[in-house]
Amino acid sequence: MKKTLKRLPKARVDTSHPISFTFEERAYRGFVGDTLASALLANGVAIVGRSFKLHRPRGLLAAGREEPNALVQLESSALTEPNARATLVPLYEGLHASGQNAWPSVRHDVFSPLAWCKRFLPASFYYKTLMWPSWRNWEWLIRRLAGLGRAPTEADPQYYIKQNVHADVVVVGAGRSGLKAALDAATHPENRVLLIDEQEELGGSLLGSPTDADRRWLSQSLEELAALPNVTVLSRTTVNGYYDGNVLAALERVTNHLGPTTGYSVRERLWRIYAGRVVLATGAIERPIVFPHNDRPGVMLASAAREYTHRYGLTLGESIVFYCNNDTGYHVALDMTRAGIPVSAIVDIRGDVDASLSAAAEDAGIRLYQRCAITQTHGRRSLRRVKIKQLSPEGDRLIGESSILDCDLLAMSGGWTPTVHLHSQAGGTLTYRENDACFVPDTARQSVRSVGRAAGDLTVPLNLRPQWLTPDVSPEHQWVDFQYDVTASDIQLAARENFVSVEHMKRYTTNGMSIDQGKTSNMNGLGVLATSSCRSIPEVGTTRFRPPYHPGSLGAYAGLELGTLFEPYRHLPAHEEHKSAGARFEDYGRWKRPAYYPQSGEQEESAIAREALAVRRSVGLLDYSSLGKIEVRGPHAREFLNRVYLNNVQTLKPGAARYALMLNESGIVKDDGIVICLAEDLFLLHTTSAGSSSVYQHLEECLQCEWPDLEVLLSHRTTQWSTMMLSGPNARSVLQSLDCDIDISRDKFSHMQYREGHILGQRCRILRASFTGEVSFEISVGASRGVSLWRELKSAGKPYGIVPFGIESLMLLRTEKGYLHIGQDTDGTTMPQDLGWAGAITRKPTDFIGRRSLELDVGKDGGRLQFTGIELLDRQGRISSGAHVLTEDGRRSAGYVTSAYHSPNLDKPVALGIVAGARARRGETVTVIYRGQRQVARLVAPCFLDPEGKKLDD
Repeated sequence: MKKTLKRLPKARVDTSHPISFTFEERAYRGFVGDTLASALLANGVAIVGRSFKLHRPRGLLAAGREEPNALVQLESSALTEPNARATLVPLYEGLHASGQNAWPSVRHDVFSPLAWCKRFLPASFYYKTLMWPSWRNWEWLIRRLAGLGRAPTEADPQYYIKQNVHADVVVVGAGRSGLKAALDAATHPENRVLLIDEQEELGGSLLGSPTDADRRWLSQSLEELAALPNVTVLSRTTVNGYYDGNVLAALERVTNHLGPTTGYSVRERLWRIYAGRVVLATGAIERPIVFPHNDRPGVMLASAAREYTHRYGLTLGESIVFYCNNDTGYHVALDMTRAGIPVSAIVDIRGDVDASLSAAAEDAGIRLYQRCAITQTHGRRSLRRVKIKQLSPEGDRLIGESSILDCDLLAMSGGWTPTVHLHSQAGGTLTYRENDACFVPDTARQSVRSVGRAAGDLTVPLNLRPQWLTPDVSPEHQWVDFQYDVTASDIQLAARENFVSVEHMKRYTTNGMSIDQGKTSNMNGLGVLATSSCRSIPEVGTTRFRPPYHPGSLGAYAGLELGTLFEPYRHLPAHEEHKSAGARFEDYGRWKRPAYYPQSGEQEESAIAREALAVRRSVGLLDYSSLGKIEVRGPHAREFLNRVYLNNVQTLKPGAARYALMLNESGIVKDDGIVICLAEDLFLLHTTSAGSSSVYQHLEECLQCEWPDLEVLLSHRTTQWSTMMLSGPNARSVLQSLDCDIDISRDKFSHMQYREGHILGQRCRILRASFTGEVSFEISVGASRGVSLWRELKSAGKPYGIVPFGIESLMLLRTEKGYLHIGQDTDGTTMPQDLGWAGAITRKPTDFIGRRSLELDVGKDGGRLQFTGIELLDRQGRISSGAHVLTEDGRRSAGYVTSAYHSPNLDKPVALGIVAGARARRGETVTVIYRGQRQVARLVAPCFLDPEGKKLDD
């Protein structure tokens, strides 16, 4: 076990309550109040991780959410958690953690020699070097090396929930400014105030303050908050997103801090927060300084040194050097000397330092090296010494001889970056402040206000002199992004190769794309890019700040919506009847529906063929209850539907039905179905099963947003009716054998007609429509009567050899007929003219949704993907959905097969597809390829059986 470092007095850890934990299979001890990071430092652990690309050793850089190096794997089995920041993991008894991206350990990593290859692995090297002879030759290796941490392979035994909350004032951040804002807002009793902070304790940077005055003020403020009935506090909660309408998303760690064996069920809670006003007190993040080998273990931010010293009571080293370009380094160094911590020197880039600070440092025995830069660090596994050199008065070159300073900790401060992420997500703008070299909030689009350091109020003048990289030394090893191994030379390379857009540079170099999302690297990256491209930082701009601000577990976003609750499926009213009949169920449009009904020992293809033959030769029975059923009622119902559908609904008479297409505003086919006129002011829409909900929502949006003046009422009736379809030459005979008061004779009830009446004493609706090409009757009764109707129809059909058939058999039958299936035979670009509906467009005299888009040139292109039949020349061949139709030169795809089956009725393969210019190419021979196998086929009309439709008139 490593030697435990001495704890200082006044630390916020309870040394009377030790905690045992393991890291990298070694046992250590910490105390209540420690984080994993502070406990590792206390035990002298220098290397806590490895960088992503080069596997360089990494030590702790920060003390909070901005930490890029100390990413650990927590626990094992189902409760394992990858990419946890050691700085945010509170210590609990029995905690088990290990490093990531290293084998066998972060201290001894077999991949560490990659660091020697830095020169040969510059930014985006893989785009340039892994293309020959083929990417596939390298893909296996890249995939083995890529990724951080290990995802759990077992089901998570704990739960994640979601919760909504409304508040008049939401304060994000509970440091000094956040606490003041919450107390001010709470003075108005009518305000519901929600205070959110991501730490275990409220207080922000005050938790690491060395002064008694700050500690007293914090204690007093927390007591006042606790006494206010209109204030709710959420600790261990990170606000990750800010959205339109002053809506915020926050992730609360409910039991993470208690370990995996607590017995609690809820692990994390995702909050959706509806705010009246928002106050952002999110603080600021200290920036590193870019200099050679600044990534070595033992190099740390000055703010982190302050936190570990005064909050956790650690003596971080025996010889500490500070490196700064602003006053922060002096203040932290002086605080540490007052606490008895040995600070040997301050290296300052500036030459014009406040005289009082310099005098105070010298009085404390600290050596000052002003107008100097660190040009190298040394130490095999941790820092041992640094090399410094004088800077010219302009700061653009090095002069004089080098000096060596022995040290075991280097605390650096390169300035401060206000945490503007949420302000930007809310639609706020930023402005660049030259004297602090940082972006601060400017205008706000929503009801949001930034305060304290988040607003750029850095309390004391920084007297900052930015230095984006160290001059006159190689930029090859001057690190900008510590996690992804991005150096100043990588950004300079991006600029030379004209990736001068900040977004392009980000993706070319991966700067700011690591798990910390650029919290410590973005501003330095902007500075290097600006310098390299001879621009100012405002000209370079910033990358877009996107949610989430801080990584969250996928379980929290999923909540309870897992497994069967992810997308709850629905059962048909006669589900148990199908189950007892041996149906094989599959998910179709959120319904569990029979795919086919295999008999004993029967394979899927044989069962589907048997059912399809029965429908063509006699009669089949299909449970069609999932069919969308939307009633449209009102004096303007006809006008409304005429605007929604491509077809002319004005001429539709009561008792008649019409197949219709629905388009979106871009002219793309959205859904199809049958419009039935029940009365002059009442219509029934039979939509696709999968599209019923989306069509209903689309219609509601049209009524509420586009045409609120229309008097129309919509009713979603899908689950209120059970529908059974009889289909086949003997369908009429089966129906006539039942007690029904509707005349279903051929002369009285023709195709695409609708009737209402009673069957077996029950109210019913009957529609003559067909998706099989055979005489079909869709009989609808109340949902509770569906089971009895199914049984009666099966019983009445026994003399005719009635066969229940499933969706797969239905798909085969409709493919034989060439009937379109929206979503399968169409894609996200299909327009009605691609389906042969150009005439219907010109015939309709009135406007409808999508009409103007159909007039665009793109829709008139004869080379568009068009609906077609595809016929193999080899009748014994096999064709599969997804097969591609090749261009004439055989080098590219000209379209693909969307539906394909072997027809038992025609004894040959039949297929539908969408192919470029198919209508003009009808009869043309083409090559079809699937999984490397080529076959010869012909483009034909999309109908293989009864093209005249004579069967529908029987």
